Amino acid sequence: MKLPWSSCTRVQIRGLRDSDVTGLRREGEFDVTGERRVTAMDVARGAGVSRSAVSRAFTPGSPLDAAKRSRILAVAQELGYRPNVLAAGLQGKGRSNLVAVVVGRLHNHFDSDFQAILMEGLARRGKWPLVVAGDPEMIEADILNVLGFPLDALIVRGGSVSAPVVDYCAKLGIPLVVSGRVMAAPRVDCVCGDNAGGAHLAVAALQARGRRRIAYLGGPPQLFSDQERRAGFQAAMAGAGLVPVAEDSADYSFEGGQAAALRLLARAPGLDGLFCGNDAMALGAIAALRDQGRRVPQDISVIGFDDISIAPWPGIDLSTLRNDAAATVAELLRLLETRLEDPSGPARVVRIPTRFIARNTH
Repeated sequence: MKLPWSSCTRVQIRGLRDSDVTGLRREGEFDVTGERRVTAMDVARGAGVSRSAVSRAFTPGSPLDAAKRSRILAVAQELGYRPNVLAAGLQGKGRSNLVAVVVGRLHNHFDSDFQAILMEGLARRGKWPLVVAGDPEMIEADILNVLGFPLDALIVRGGSVSAPVVDYCAKLGIPLVVSGRVMAAPRVDCVCGDNAGGAHLAVAALQARGRRRIAYLGGPPQLFSDQERRAGFQAAMAGAGLVPVAEDSADYSFEGGQAAALRLLARAPGLDGLFCGNDAMALGAIAALRDQGRRVPQDISVIGFDDISIAPWPGIDLSTLRNDAAATVAELLRLLETRLEDPSGPARVVRIPTRFIARNTH
């Protein structure tokens, strides 16, 4: 059988007579080398079937004779054809399965843990993540650029979402789901840990250890997570009839925690309890305190926030608040599916409870 293509190459395909296949030089889609991409119609001609039969061969559960399916798949393999899943999705339910995930800078373990769980969850649901990461000052431009893709949804982790991004998502019909903060906007769904509740648990745990000279080491004050954790800490201290001996801020990093702990010690040498806004800073603070000859937990109790994957490791054994990444991702994906099924539904906000994990630093 002669196929109407140029530059023919002789190949053997099991179950078929000898077939002439080609280097494909007609007009159409091209790959990065400038070669024309093999299309479903090319496979159909090579296998002697209709284009719809090729589509059914690559669709699990579609009715198609087994021998014909095998022949189509053999030709597709020989030609180097794979279906365009993006186009197929848009032609089916009108969905691309592309989900943009904005993560900013992955500067601590919790962000990395969260992203890994989210990527796995999206993959299990047949979604293809487009990750937007980098400098917070440039991130809005990157988000606006990625909205040019036919997205099923936009997921934003942690950072703020500007009014233009919210407006564009609404106009383009792209569901927007935010994790790590709560924002009031029509049809914007939010999943967030109970930051203030976690701070109350931390203060209660420090009190139970007899600590009274308690300080707070928070993250960047402009971040939603720090605002809620700091407010929760202050309210819990006031409710217990205590006044914080000092407060400071860092950048949610190990190094930031080290430097801030030294500043706190300089201002409040007698502090005996420290609540940190995340685990990375808590670990940095513990390192700094021990360098200064302070024993943890004998002299100073330290509690973190997040319960990152290394928190229970021997030699770390960090007492902390569990900011349940797996539960947050599960709820986020549930809200996403609900929004895809009901685009006009009301905005939903879900709070994930925090839990105190008592280990060996408090």
